[in-house]
Amino acid sequence: MNAIALGPLVLSGERVAIVVGVVVFLLGAGLLASRVSARFNAWSTVAVLAGLAGARLAHVVVNWGYFADDPLRALAVWQGGFLWPWALVPVAVSAIVILRDRRLILWAVVPVIACILAGMAMARLTSGTEPTPAPAMVLTRLEGGAVNLAATDGRPTVINLWATWCPPCRREMPALARAQEAHPDVRFLFVNQGEGQTQVAGWLAGAGLELDNVLLDRAMAVPGHYGTVGLPVTLFLGSDGRLVRAHVGEIAPEQIDAGIARLR
Repeated sequence: MNAIALGPLVLSGERVAIVVGVVVFLLGAGLLASRVSARFNAWSTVAVLAGLAGARLAHVVVNWGYFADDPLRALAVWQGGFLWPWALVPVAVSAIVILRDRRLILWAVVPVIACILAGMAMARLTSGTEPTPAPAMVLTRLEGGAVNLAATDGRPTVINLWATWCPPCRREMPALARAQEAHPDVRFLFVNQGEGQTQVAGWLAGAGLELDNVLLDRAMAVPGHYGTVGLPVTLFLGSDGRLVRAHVGEIAPEQIDAGIARLR
């Protein structure tokens, strides 16, 4: 699955690629600082911060409809959401302002290219998704009755793995609830991990959330089937029941809609 666990810390493939790319960039810039010019020390710090900010700002602008009601969510960078080509603009500007010399600016291209190649390589290694079919298991519905995860009704499916003790799960749940209401042509399954009916029902009531298809996975068998680590995880399945995409970690509203659009 597209995530790496480092002890209690779980990083999605996208985040691992970002970390690797930044580390390679800083190492390359540090080598230039020791061999070519000390100016690369100041430039590398500014370039990383400005590049991340530029990529995030571009994502927010392109998806402004999702941020208009809550502009401060632009600061929720842990949700992901970056348009990386736009990072090159502030990186280039900072190189011109700080390095100034044409020779140094040309040298700056080397760590930038190394960063891009390392990030792309890591993304390919960690972001692959196997078209795993839905498990043939029956889970109890919080509302009563049962659901066979392998039984499809012709609609694509979104499966959210969550727990009441998980802060990112709690934060993303209102967005998922709105998505369920906005997309009746998609089947949403909220598969709680390891908790009992009273605890789950009590939390949903206290949060004021009304969800269809809240399922109880007391044995936590669904993550084992898909090979996921950590919570929350949101799985996007095609109308044939096969996995198309997995999102590890807190998911944003625009990412939910983008995932559903891919299923169509």
